[in-house]
Amino acid sequence: MTTLNFDTKAIREGYRTTGEQEHSEAIFMTSSFVFNSAEQAANRFSKEEPGNIYARFTNPTVDAFEKKLAALEGAQACVATASGMAAIFATLMALLKSGDHIVASRNMFGTTIVLLNTIVTKFNISISYVDLSDLSAWEAAINDKTKLFLLETPSNPLGQVVDMSALSKISKAHDILLAVDNAVLTPALQKPLDLGADIVIHSATKYIDGQGRCLAGAVLATEDIIEQVHGFVRATGPSLSAFNAWIVLKGLDTLSLRMKAHSDNAMKLATWLEQQTTVEKVHYLGLESHAHHQLAKHQQSGFGGIVSFEIKGGREAAFKLINATEIFSITANLGDTKSTITHPSSTTHGRLTDEEKSSANISEGLIRLSIGLEDVNDLIADINKGL
Repeated sequence: MTTLNFDTKAIREGYRTTGEQEHSEAIFMTSSFVFNSAEQAANRFSKEEPGNIYARFTNPTVDAFEKKLAALEGAQACVATASGMAAIFATLMALLKSGDHIVASRNMFGTTIVLLNTIVTKFNISISYVDLSDLSAWEAAINDKTKLFLLETPSNPLGQVVDMSALSKISKAHDILLAVDNAVLTPALQKPLDLGADIVIHSATKYIDGQGRCLAGAVLATEDIIEQVHGFVRATGPSLSAFNAWIVLKGLDTLSLRMKAHSDNAMKLATWLEQQTTVEKVHYLGLESHAHHQLAKHQQSGFGGIVSFEIKGGREAAFKLINATEIFSITANLGDTKSTITHPSSTTHGRLTDEEKSSANISEGLIRLSIGLEDVNDLIADINKGL
C-alpha cells in the first residue's frame, strides 16, 4: 500500500487477518509455534521456508507492528525491541565492533549518554561528543575508525535541532551510518530517512503508545542493516512481547491525530510561558524565539509536545513549582495523553556529571513539560499556581 496517505497507512498497513476473520488485530500470546512435520521445522530453522518459529524472534503481532511502523517511516524493514534503550543498544552492538568510533550528540537523553559511557565503552568502542547543531564539529570529530553518527533531533529536553540533510552529506562522504532517535516527533511529524538518515530509532514507549501503558522500542533501516540488528535481538533476547506489540500497534492508529493535538496544546502553553516574568527562558521549537525555529519549520511538519522552561530561583523554585501542580503528573515519562512534569537535572539527566549537565545546558532551574491532551487552559492554570 505504498501510494496511501499517512493516516490510512497508520490504520490499514501491517496486519494479516487470520482464518478467524477478526476485524481488530489479534494478540498471539504464545512462546512457540508448532510445525506440520519435522521437515517443515528444519526448513523454518534453515530459512528455506518462511514462518513462525519462536516468539523471541518471530511473532505475528510483533511482525504487524514492525510492518506498520516501517510503512509510516518509509523504511524497508523494522525490528521491534523491549524498550527504546534496548533499540539503541541493539543497534550499536549489531553494527559496531571493538576499535570502532562513534560521534554522538551531547544533547541526548541522559540514559543514552550513560549507556555510551558506562557500557558501550567496555567493548573498546570510543565516543566523541559534539554539540548537536554544530555541523563543523561533527566533521571535525571524524577519524578513520568512525562508523556511526548517533543523535536525537529535536533533543530532549531543550528541543535543539540539527540540519539532517547537511549532516547526511557529511556522513555519506565518509561512509558513516547516520542513526537518528525520532521518539520526540514520530513519523507523524518528521521523517529522518527522507532527510538522509540511514537508521531511525524509537522509544515506542512514548508517543507511539501514547497512553503510558507499556515499554517498546524499534529500529528501522534498510533490510541488510535490520537483518544484522535482528540477529542481535534473536541471539540476546531484548524482544518485544506480543501483548506490548499489540498495544503500540493500536497506538499507531491515532498517532497523527494525537501528535497534532499535542503540538497545538504545547504551542499555546509555551506562548503563555514566554510572557511570565518569573520564567527566564522557554525552549519550544514552535516559538520564533527558539534559535532553531526556522530549521525546524523546514524539516518537521509540527513542533511536538515537549516544552521546557527555566525558572528564576534554580532548583528550589523548580521544585516548588512542580510540587504546586495538581493536574500535571510528576513523572519522567513523556508522550502520554496525561501531561507530565519533571526536573531533568535530578531525574532524566541525574546520572550525568555536573560537567556533562553543563555542556548539555541542563540547568537546576530547568523544568520539562510533556504536554498531553487535557484542556490547555487547565494546564496553564495549573502551572500558574507555582509561578
